[in-house]
Amino acid sequence: MARGCVYIVGAGPGAPDLITLRGLETLKRADVVLYDRLVHPSLLDHAPPHAQRVYAGRAPGEPGTGRQDGIHEQLIAHARAGRTVVRLKGGDPFVFGRGGEEVQALTDAGVPWEVVPGISAAIAGPGAALVPVTYRGVSAAFGVFTGHEADDSATANVDWALAAAMPTAVIMMGVHHLDEIVTRLIEHGRAEDAPAMIVERATWPDQRVIVAPLAELPRRALGIRAPATLVVGEVVRLRERTEAFTPASQQCPRFQPALAPRGGRRQQPASSPGSGAR
Repeated sequence: MARGCVYIVGAGPGAPDLITLRGLETLKRADVVLYDRLVHPSLLDHAPPHAQRVYAGRAPGEPGTGRQDGIHEQLIAHARAGRTVVRLKGGDPFVFGRGGEEVQALTDAGVPWEVVPGISAAIAGPGAALVPVTYRGVSAAFGVFTGHEADDSATANVDWALAAAMPTAVIMMGVHHLDEIVTRLIEHGRAEDAPAMIVERATWPDQRVIVAPLAELPRRALGIRAPATLVVGEVVRLRERTEAFTPASQQCPRFQPALAPRGGRRQQPASSPGSGAR
């Protein structure tokens, strides 16, 4: 029997044309695709017609205990059966994607694996909202923090003093704990009027951006749903400057890359907010 292999592939921050070329080519060769909730549905069209498509995601707040072990078992079983397996994850597999746990499980089982990095929403989310995470003279560093842990506690294992002191703090998966996150940041020294922003569904056509002073953000962001990225820092002010002083004549035209599935049918990806996003 041919030896199988598992490819742990980052699908990017949302828009289907933001997956890497290597990720797309790997997907085209899959026998099995285990995909997460945040993967754009059209990416599954690029897997061969015979490929099994297995949903392995979970909704926000849903317990992950036990579910992840089941994913490990499926990856190992399919690979031992000689199949090419793609584990397709939103963003980058190694940025709060549990890709490291899956690599360890595969290594312990003696199953060959390869990681195909993806574009993380930790950087692409702010970027799609016209906010750089670093900027000379404004922010020389940024940190990425989780808004929740496996036990759904917003405070466990997070160094809030470090997050509060970081020139740019990017907080992922924090929608359901936004009040507590803001409180913790202010308790550890972040100014109440620090510039803050939430980007909901970054790079998707329905992307939404809320900008407010940190203390006011929970009230302003009522109704925001996951996935969303929280950004705190002076770089948020750059969004206003870019929006106000970039005329239409300086904005690049949108284009649709030809992402054609194997069957030859051209897939029209959803347009992603870029330089003209508002």
